[in-house]
Amino acid sequence: MNGSFRVGNLFGIPFFINSSWFLVLGLLTLNYGDNLATQFPQELNGILPWVLGLITALLLFSSVLAHELGHSFVAISQGIEVKSITLFLFGGLASLDRESKTPAEAFWVAIAGPLVSLILFILFAAINFSIGISGPIASIIQLLAYINLALALFNLIPGLPLDGGNILKSIVWKITNNPYKGIIFASRVGQVFGWLAIISGLIPTVLFSIFPNFWNILIGLFLLQNASRSAQYGEIQGTLASLTALDAIVTNNPIVSENLSLREFVNEFVIGKEARKEFLVTNETGQLLGKINVDDLKIINTSEWPIVQVKELMKPVTKMEVVTAKTPLLEVVSLFEQKQINELTVIGENSALVGLIDKSSIKGLLEKKS
Repeated sequence: MNGSFRVGNLFGIPFFINSSWFLVLGLLTLNYGDNLATQFPQELNGILPWVLGLITALLLFSSVLAHELGHSFVAISQGIEVKSITLFLFGGLASLDRESKTPAEAFWVAIAGPLVSLILFILFAAINFSIGISGPIASIIQLLAYINLALALFNLIPGLPLDGGNILKSIVWKITNNPYKGIIFASRVGQVFGWLAIISGLIPTVLFSIFPNFWNILIGLFLLQNASRSAQYGEIQGTLASLTALDAIVTNNPIVSENLSLREFVNEFVIGKEARKEFLVTNETGQLLGKINVDDLKIINTSEWPIVQVKELMKPVTKMEVVTAKTPLLEVVSLFEQKQINELTVIGENSALVGLIDKSSIKGLLEKKS
């Protein structure tokens, strides 16, 4: 997340704070400090109310952090790497390396956060009622109890990017046996709640000509933006999962036969064609033998090109990343990211070379499908 910096590790998980967090921390400190100063003018004086306000704000964010750790621990138990936890303007975010493999696993990762918040609500409420304390400390504990309850209930709203949206996604995934339909459906619901939040923030202005509720509008914009992004992600992932590597083979495949003369090679594949330095060389059955570099043609006199064959300038192929023609395109994209490569070799039946696939060919295919 832009504007975030690392402050350490939590249980081995990189922990970041976004610059927007300090704005909220300051506002909450002032707000809670003012409330405590108003409620307990005899007991609190000087800067003490705002010191307690700062402590309360930090405890609130500690509750948010516990919420995200709930998601993280369940994800880790499923073998999912938690790349980071970030505190920002609207709370916290645990960034996971991958999705859960089953709807049930996705459900438990999603619900773990709200469950932690509910447990904290019960804990703080029990402390408040059982110990019998009063004054500012009791007020802070009561506030933390209600904040955790609100955190749990808000996150259970059934729309992405909230936890309730991920729960809804897992349910739709279970019913349809398609995780991407779950993402799209939960994202659309999240967009609805985003618009409702924005409208609710504008109602005071429309009906009573007073200042709008900016907090509701900000939350609505946050939900709307992230839900729209999730819907787009679900649509792209769903499309990729329905296609194979064969569908995205690059046009003007750089494959030539070993028996071509250099003259035929240049006339058919180089002159007037898309600029390319290297071509793959195959035998009659389509097996990959090696590669030829266009620059190597310079070592052969042009008068000899009609009698010299491609295989005479061919060089062995070093290790190449290979996928089969039937490999889902979603797996191909994952390979590009994992291996940090730009091109993959595609083979068909009997390991015959079919062609190459690259990022631009996948992008072009997606544009056609959209």
